[in-house]
Amino acid sequence: MVSVVERWNIHPEIPWLWGVRPDPEVQFDERFNAWNVYGYQDVVTVLGDSKTFSNRTVDLAAVQIDPAYLEGDMTQMDPPENLKYRRLVSNVFTPKVVAGLEARVTAITDELLDVIEAKDEDAVDLVADLAYPLPVIVIADLLGIPSSDRDLFIHHSTKIIEQMNGLTFLAEDAQEGVEQAVEEFLPLLEYMRAQVADRRAHPRDDVVSRLLAAEVDGEPLTENAVVNIVNFLLGAGHIPTTLMIGNAVVCLDADPAQFERVRQDRSLVPGALDEVLRTLPPSATLSRRTTTEVELSGVRIPADQMVLPWLGAANRDPRRFENPDVFDVTRSPNPHLGFGQGAHFCIGSHLAKMQGRVALNRLMDRFPKLSVDPDVPPDFFPTQDLLGVRSLRVRRD
Repeated sequence: MVSVVERWNIHPEIPWLWGVRPDPEVQFDERFNAWNVYGYQDVVTVLGDSKTFSNRTVDLAAVQIDPAYLEGDMTQMDPPENLKYRRLVSNVFTPKVVAGLEARVTAITDELLDVIEAKDEDAVDLVADLAYPLPVIVIADLLGIPSSDRDLFIHHSTKIIEQMNGLTFLAEDAQEGVEQAVEEFLPLLEYMRAQVADRRAHPRDDVVSRLLAAEVDGEPLTENAVVNIVNFLLGAGHIPTTLMIGNAVVCLDADPAQFERVRQDRSLVPGALDEVLRTLPPSATLSRRTTTEVELSGVRIPADQMVLPWLGAANRDPRRFENPDVFDVTRSPNPHLGFGQGAHFCIGSHLAKMQGRVALNRLMDRFPKLSVDPDVPPDFFPTQDLLGVRSLRVRRD
């Protein structure tokens, strides 16, 4: 059986994706002036020790970032500060709240599939028609974004994936590209500022209004901080889901026998999604900064160094996963790191997995012969830290 990586020649420049174990497993990367960490246990150590491996990495970036964009940015905070901010929004993503959203997610999914079904085309782009809009609409509902603004919101939100990724900020020649990305991102920021101002004047029962009423250490959040938090929620609420849905179809299509098995036994869907997150995690790597000299796998890393824990490589560590390069929907246990780990574990993981489960089930219900168009290879994001399709042509019969 040809693997999904081999079938579509996914990132041939990434050895660990092709079954080659990095040696050594901790090594300095001159391209990004950072230390790559590949082994499962070392990655778990990095993600679980915020005192030694700080999330505050912006000071080591090769580009200049306006401090205004960092206010309220919990991705650049360490405990206990980041926990204070996570508590402001974590109640939106609890298993109980997510379960209550399932009927709404199912309805939105069916609306989008109705449009796909009505198209008079041999093949449709599953990413553009489902994987992008579904999670964006869901998070927009949570944020209280008017349904009349959906198209505008979806258009601008795609810039998050298209333009912003972690490794962008590390390359020495990245300043111009980052400035262009920020420029294209400005319309969404302005839209969010208008939404925040509206909630200030007319509070509602939504996330934005609750953030405006919240306090951290006895101080209310500034409107700028609220805008940044809302944009963070937009990313956390839709990027993992968008990539997971597209990757799920690509992975299952590459193994027709397992795809058919999942079609016949829907109890396998959650496990299949976990295996997708292990095989092609949406974020292949994260970034941390050492606060002191530290040793990983016999390699000493000085203080104030950028560290890149590669989740994708850790998910293929043969010391943790049997037959790590084999896609297996029945893999159990499956302690993958697709959503990270530790204090910065993906806050939207429950919502992402529920949407992925609903989307995959309804796709199989509505289009039992769904398959990737063999004449149009999936278009994967070119950056090494985003493992996922940005365009996926599929046939419905």
